[in-house]
Amino acid sequence: MNIKLHTPKSLQTGSGMSSIKQFLLALLATTISIVLTFGTAAIIENHKKKTAKKEMVMMVLNDFDKTIEIVESIDSGLCECRRLQQEIAIHPEQYDSLSKYLIQEMKDWNIVEFIETTERIFSTSIETFNTIGDVNFVNEVSDFYFCRRKYKEEVIDHLKENVTYKDISLSLKSLMSVEFPEYAYMNSVFLSDMKAYRDRCMLMMNISQEDLAKFSEQHTSKKADADQTAIREKLMKDYLEHQEVLNQAREKLND
Repeated sequence: MNIKLHTPKSLQTGSGMSSIKQFLLALLATTISIVLTFGTAAIIENHKKKTAKKEMVMMVLNDFDKTIEIVESIDSGLCECRRLQQEIAIHPEQYDSLSKYLIQEMKDWNIVEFIETTERIFSTSIETFNTIGDVNFVNEVSDFYFCRRKYKEEVIDHLKENVTYKDISLSLKSLMSVEFPEYAYMNSVFLSDMKAYRDRCMLMMNISQEDLAKFSEQHTSKKADADQTAIREKLMKDYLEHQEVLNQAREKLND
């Protein structure tokens, strides 16, 4: 008995295999399209998050640097006041000639104000934590700003309230009552703490001093800062000149 095997027409023509192949190719194309669409979106979103994170970190660290620059300036002034006070304590006869230099050093703490915009943005928005996503960094930043507030209260505000031009220029006795060694010590301690917070934050985020300097240059108008400094110095010079005239007149009236 002869048995003949017949190949189905669909397979004979290859139409079935062709349909399956086309279906698989279409499925593959659709899958690749979906992966590319969502993958690209994820990459873009991830890039945006990284950019936002770095921008926030650099903004905070730049604020740290500006604060430290101010505190360093005051530290230098207080150390000079301490030195001059010690010099006058040893040589009282130099009071008249040296006290005017003490007055000039006082200008920094009398005009200092910390701009708290960055601190408010960082402290009041839950998005800050979501953007940065590093608990240790957030804690270090919070500690820095707490330190700055304490510094303002315990050093700057105290200096403004208790060390006036009159205290220094009135008499040798009033000058000797000013605790410049204590103020200089406290200022140096706060300055050291602030630098430590900043350095730890830079290490956590792998930010170099060069990165920070570049960011600062891009976001700071040096000409505007220089102009403002020149204006303040002129105002202070005018004030000291007028104050000196009044002091001399008062001394004559007391004689």
